[in-house]
Amino acid sequence: MGKSIAIDGPAGAGKSTIAKMVAKDLGYIYVDTGAMYRAMALYLIRQGIDRDDTAGIEKACEDADISIEYENGQQVVLLMGENVNAYLRTEEVGNMASASSANAKVREKLVDLQKKLASSKDVVMDGRDIGTVVLPDSRCKIYLTASSAVRAKRRYDELTEKGITSDIKQIEADIIERDNRDMSRENSPLKQAEDAVLIDSSDMTIDEVKNAILAKAKERL
Repeated sequence: MGKSIAIDGPAGAGKSTIAKMVAKDLGYIYVDTGAMYRAMALYLIRQGIDRDDTAGIEKACEDADISIEYENGQQVVLLMGENVNAYLRTEEVGNMASASSANAKVREKLVDLQKKLASSKDVVMDGRDIGTVVLPDSRCKIYLTASSAVRAKRRYDELTEKGITSDIKQIEADIIERDNRDMSRENSPLKQAEDAVLIDSSDMTIDEVKNAILAKAKERL
């Protein structure tokens, strides 16, 4: 059984950024669960399945094989053995992932694949239900959060840096709506695991958050 660090929290809390840094420092594999959902979406698109075809999605997802490996320090997402990194960030894949990830059968299949990965390798995984559903036995669970205003500001700065004009009030409204949706959904809602350590990053630098998690990992693993 590999060692694992489970990081959960709402959208925009900086989970992925931090998880990647922690994994790098420890020499663990960072399992990008979002990329796995996108790979599943790509698989469904390639099978010609419509995002509203629930039965089609449920039947097709059974046969998908998705894994994550590292080649020359880069994360490679494998779909049926093919490196699909180049196809995962398209709008079409994002829209399909948003629709298909809410499907219980898709989540079940991906949780199985994620558990399989964690059973053989030392991993850092982030998402909404890692500590509660995917890795309930992980000895190091973190719940990373920040105020909606701080998360909106981070997102706003990110978009501005890319030259994209956006409305910070709208971003915050979207974040609050997404939080409510994630927390109230039927399948694997976002919630803090009972044995997770709460870290509020609102007034912390990225390095401070990383070091706090590394200290916890050292203590618990």
